[in-house]
Amino acid sequence: MSLKTPPSICAEHEELHAELAKAIKAGSDTGKAARGVDCVLHPHFLKEEEYALPPLGLLPALASGTALPDAAAAMGMAGRLRADLGQMLQEHKEIALALNALTEAAKKENKEEFVRFAEKLALHARMEEEVLYPASILIGEYLKLKKG
Repeated sequence: MSLKTPPSICAEHEELHAELAKAIKAGSDTGKAARGVDCVLHPHFLKEEEYALPPLGLLPALASGTALPDAAAAMGMAGRLRADLGQMLQEHKEIALALNALTEAAKKENKEEFVRFAEKLALHARMEEEVLYPASILIGEYLKLKKG
């Protein structure tokens, strides 16, 4: 078993990237603002998929009491997320600023689909802050306690 981000989260990230690519291709001020979002979003998503979200892949095994061969890796990743949480949240603020610029440009150019995209991505970031990051950190803490 290799520790991986749950497929549903990967699929959502792929969908967000695809929608962002459409916004970039829209050109004009909307496209420029979308490129600004991509500059801060892409490296952030790489960190999430490298260490912030893979511990969540253990949730089904934890819930069913199945053996956890990747527990040590999950604890390390969760520990790194805990250590980097302030930076990850700062990146969310930078993404939010870039999304505000995208929203303004899209509204001026009557490109409502990109306004909705910006709202969707902002909601995704909130879900990470409120649910996914804490759950990932808790998995690491639980595994430490279980280890002994």
